[in-house]
Amino acid sequence: MKKKYTLLVMLLIVSVLISACSNYKFKATTEYEVQPFTVTNHRGEEVSLESFKGKPWLAMFIFTNCTTICSPMTYNMTEIQNKLIERGVEDYNIVAFSVDPATDSPEVLANYLSRYDVPDESKWHLVTGYDQKFIEQLALNSFKSLVKMPENSDQVLHANTFYLIDEKGIAVKNYTGYSEQEDGVSYDTIAIDMETLIEERLQQ
Repeated sequence: MKKKYTLLVMLLIVSVLISACSNYKFKATTEYEVQPFTVTNHRGEEVSLESFKGKPWLAMFIFTNCTTICSPMTYNMTEIQNKLIERGVEDYNIVAFSVDPATDSPEVLANYLSRYDVPDESKWHLVTGYDQKFIEQLALNSFKSLVKMPENSDQVLHANTFYLIDEKGIAVKNYTGYSEQEDGVSYDTIAIDMETLIEERLQQ
């Protein structure tokens, strides 16, 4: 009898969890319109805001000579992609804007990405091909984020944030991309938000 009761309780918990997941609605927390851009990715291809429209994408700011947060941020993004693959999510892109474009050529960015165990490199676009003023203005105007090259250092100041951009080019949510706490980066939350955003778009 006790075993049957335990089994019923477990089934009830599972059913509640499934119901909660199926009823989950994506809720935007920001509404930042990404300004038009045309850049070059790590494969030497020209890509633009227009070419990313039609499907959601995740964005971040990094640079290859970074000695602090960029490497763990890049690793965390690969873990998010693993979660997306586990959930069967396919229609998305990952865009990493270099905040040190004078150093980060497409070849340098490609070499940087090759250091990571990337589950599906075809979704990734590490981009460059602009000047320092451009990326500082893009970060400020499109993502309300600071990018600044210090006068006496090669370590560019930038946020440790991941941004979720919808299929129309609107930044609708942001997340911590790096944390010293083990549970600080919400891989599952980001993957579920991406999946839900895609599903809601298909239902429209």
